[in-house]
Amino acid sequence: MQLTQVVKGAATYIPGLYELVSRRRTGGTDTAAYCYGVWLKHLVMLWANGLRVMPDTIAELGPGDSKGTGLAALLSGVNHYYALDVVRYTNTARNLEIFDQLVEMFQHRAARPSKGWPDFDQYHDANLFPSHIFAETLLEKALAPDRLAAIRAALAGSVPETGRVTVRYMVPWNKASTIRLAAVDLVFSHSVLEHVVDLQEAYRACALWLKPGAWMSHQVDFTSHGFAPEWNGQWAYPDWVWKVVAGRRPFAINRQPCSRHLEFLRTSGFDVVCCLKLPRTDGIRRSQVAAVWRDLSDDDVRCSGAFIQERKP
Repeated sequence: MQLTQVVKGAATYIPGLYELVSRRRTGGTDTAAYCYGVWLKHLVMLWANGLRVMPDTIAELGPGDSKGTGLAALLSGVNHYYALDVVRYTNTARNLEIFDQLVEMFQHRAARPSKGWPDFDQYHDANLFPSHIFAETLLEKALAPDRLAAIRAALAGSVPETGRVTVRYMVPWNKASTIRLAAVDLVFSHSVLEHVVDLQEAYRACALWLKPGAWMSHQVDFTSHGFAPEWNGQWAYPDWVWKVVAGRRPFAINRQPCSRHLEFLRTSGFDVVCCLKLPRTDGIRRSQVAAVWRDLSDDDVRCSGAFIQERKP
């Protein structure tokens, strides 16, 4: 048991400290380059796994500090974007700044910012841009001045739900009725689902939102996120200790392993099209796993991340 993590978690129960921590930025989506790279990764991998038409309506789980990843999608030809979060982080001024930077990146057909994982460079052209997806006619239409103006208006909140381009920021979202049934072509998230408390219910909601034949794309981080000194140390805590360690912090993790995600996806009716796993051989040993997690497979204990894409039949 790590005393430092226990003390930090217990401190969040002190009046005033939780409120201070809950206002902290999430990190990541506060730069245009990050958002550009995340969207291209999910889109390119979807294309590699069978998607052939740019989605019309998408929903992002946990956009975080900005709507930048969804804005990158709109600049790719997507028309309607739902941003679903549990805490309000973004602001219009920052979103508009990131939007302008993204416009420039798409206009210049910028290379993907960093390689990252999984490696998807094989699907790019020599300039590290997915030109096989972005035909010139598609980008000309997506980046037309009148359409850019429509996106800016939607981002500023001055467009009705029937608008040509729409942006809906739903905070907090906590039930399937947040979005009408069978209205979405793609749901995606990036390092978010490890934080969702009721993971099974979240997947069920996604299944209700998606149209038949629609897609999902999720990258999930199974590391301890600083809640333990070892990358997989979250599985060393018994439940009663974990409750103290996690405390009231808004960025706690659900500790669900990769196999549980796959189980929930299948019971929610999805066909798993792609599941790439990032293994690690360091961290805690199986003998150090808490009794409540002893049914974890060796594969789960060593899986530090997964990139999973699914399709609704």
